[in-house]
Amino acid sequence: MQTDLSDITADGPASDRRRKAAMIVQFALSEGQQLPLDRLPQRLQIALARELSHLRLVDRATFEGVADEFTTQLQGTALSAPRSLDEALQLLDGKISAEAIDLLREENARQTGADPWPRVLVLPCDELKPIMESESVEVCAVVLSKLPVSKAAELLGMLPGERARRITYAVSRTHGVSPAAVVRIGEALAETYGRAPAPAFAEKAGRRLGAILNSSQPATRDEVMQSLREQDPDFAEEVRKAIFTFNDLPRRLRKEDVAKVIRLIDSLDLVTAVAAAKADGGEAALAADYLLTNISQRMADQVREEVNDRGRVKKSEAEAAQGRVVSVIRDAADNGEVILVSDDED
Repeated sequence: MQTDLSDITADGPASDRRRKAAMIVQFALSEGQQLPLDRLPQRLQIALARELSHLRLVDRATFEGVADEFTTQLQGTALSAPRSLDEALQLLDGKISAEAIDLLREENARQTGADPWPRVLVLPCDELKPIMESESVEVCAVVLSKLPVSKAAELLGMLPGERARRITYAVSRTHGVSPAAVVRIGEALAETYGRAPAPAFAEKAGRRLGAILNSSQPATRDEVMQSLREQDPDFAEEVRKAIFTFNDLPRRLRKEDVAKVIRLIDSLDLVTAVAAAKADGGEAALAADYLLTNISQRMADQVREEVNDRGRVKKSEAEAAQGRVVSVIRDAADNGEVILVSDDED
């Protein structure tokens, strides 16, 4: 039905085109159809409403002729494109970069005169706070006046007492601000604060480095982490929480998920990883015991028997096998098959 009432209602050689559209609309509405009439230009909406008010009775033959004509138009339509930039951006969401979408939305807002304030008012209080700290008290008073009461109160409570008092006093003078000035203030704030630049990387730096160190040799990982602790303890802690090694299994892998991942791990890698962990002792041995304790007794006994037959494991083989075990578990978590416990919950 979206295709295309505007064609039928367009002015043409015969003024009865609007009458034909009114017939189709009346029939569709009487059948409970929801029509996107608000997408028509306003002048056509008005013309259509007027035509509906004069429609009265229509005989069957006339209506069937109009319906056939409309059906023919629909059947001849091969493609229905977005009718506005907003609709086009909804269609392209996830297909083009977030930065490109933001720039296009800003451009569209400027060209169409769209209200800029929603882009400012949607910001959380901790992002609105810099506005209240750096802009003039007159601008801040306008922002405060535009916000919902509860959010304005929360934001005001985040400001130093003297600053808050100056802004609240300026609110008393906002009655003289013209609507055009409010729009200009909103445009300036939306341009400066309303759009954060799209990040170059999808994940935080700590998670990215943690993923790299996951696949690094333990000696390299320990050396890097020691250096980070000395230079930037906070960032080092963020990286530590992102690292997931064989020794982390008791803390990060839930007991109920152990049996699920064991089926995904190559049996030779599992035996090699457990054998090396048992020989190393400490946290590694605890991680190996955690795996064996949370699988069936029969499977655990089989792994222990193969570990005894495996004998001594070279360090390089142990690290590679344990790395592959962890990689399988992480892939299972990424696929939603298991859930890894966040290290934040320690």
